[in-house]
Amino acid sequence: MSDPLPAEVRAQVVAYAADTLADLDDAEVPPSLAAVRRFTPSRRARQGALPLAAAVEHDAVFRGRVAEWVRRVHPELAAAVTGPDGPPVAAPPAEVAALAFVLRPAGWEEMVAAAAGSAAQEARAARVDEAQREINRLTEALAAARRAGQLEQEQLREQLAAARSEADELRRRLRGSGEKIRRAELAAQEETAAAVAARDAAHAAARAAEAEARRLRARVSELETALANSRREGREARSIDDARLRVLLDTLMGAANGVRRELGLPSTVQRPADLYSPAGAQEFDPFSAVGGKGRPEDDPSIIDEVLGVPGVHLIIDGYNVTKRGYGTLPLHAQRVRLLSGLGPLAGRAPDAEITVVFDATAVSSRPVGVSAPRGVRVLFSQLGQLADEAIIRLVRVEPPGRPVVVVTSDREIAENIAAAGARAVASAALLARLER
Repeated sequence: MSDPLPAEVRAQVVAYAADTLADLDDAEVPPSLAAVRRFTPSRRARQGALPLAAAVEHDAVFRGRVAEWVRRVHPELAAAVTGPDGPPVAAPPAEVAALAFVLRPAGWEEMVAAAAGSAAQEARAARVDEAQREINRLTEALAAARRAGQLEQEQLREQLAAARSEADELRRRLRGSGEKIRRAELAAQEETAAAVAARDAAHAAARAAEAEARRLRARVSELETALANSRREGREARSIDDARLRVLLDTLMGAANGVRRELGLPSTVQRPADLYSPAGAQEFDPFSAVGGKGRPEDDPSIIDEVLGVPGVHLIIDGYNVTKRGYGTLPLHAQRVRLLSGLGPLAGRAPDAEITVVFDATAVSSRPVGVSAPRGVRVLFSQLGQLADEAIIRLVRVEPPGRPVVVVTSDREIAENIAAAGARAVASAALLARLER
């Protein structure tokens, strides 16, 4: 068939083909409809209309399966279309043409053509009805527009009459107010002349004020220049005096350092009373005021007293402190938390030396990324060496007489450093001080 199917007949054929495609096995589906088969039932007939219509028209096997589905689902109408008596008169033409296109009985092309003619007649009748309704609507609109135009014309006539009456009244008022306008013009001229005179006087006063302002600005500029010269001379005089004092101070400091080196005096200043030891008296103990008897070992004030000892070196057994205070954290987090707490302590005791020793055997390799706060030294023991050995070595390299304190709860370290002249403070005291 060379003529295209009417839209209604084509839609009915596509619907039959979509329903047939849903009932086929995978092996019976034509290759051109494999993608359409995967569509949902609601989308299959709408989005797969072109391939379904082409398959029904050109694929005889698929059209035969569609014909079988139609005979099974619509047996009475299929029998009527293929029978000798033809389809019933009351049957919808589009559905009859679709069945004829699928079943292909004798004279099926005439049935399709009849459906097309019937659809065309219905379309023409619908267009005629729509045109008649549009004509009626436009006729009613024209009549309404004429009525509205007449009403508006009458209103305009009334408004024109009122406007003419108002214009006559205004003319009479205008003639009566002409004299008033002339008198007002004369008064305005007199006021304008007075305003011009006042403006000229104001301009003259402004010029005088501007001249006085220029004179005052010049005087201010002269005073500012004199003040700047005076300040510059004062700064130069102070700079010369400061330079002379600095040279004198550097000379005195150099002489004092030369005398100290020549006499071999220690860098830590001691008083004669600190070195005095009468017969039977004990040697001077710098920790005499640290950690008195009867005080608990977690007293935070012990750390403040230690940091108050002049020239003290505070050595901290890092992991011994952190594992008692926050051992559930990873080692890196333990180090960060301890060092962040030691920063404020170091800032309050600028004369104290603070060293934190960590055990390198607790990690697989030397930790990196350790950021020590100002005034705190961070050391790691060598691989294969415990932090205990590094701490004892640090205590032993200190000169005799320097106050050294080790923060640890390890009894073995405490005994070893005590033999070297250092003192041990419990880790609990430092933890309590950091939490305060």
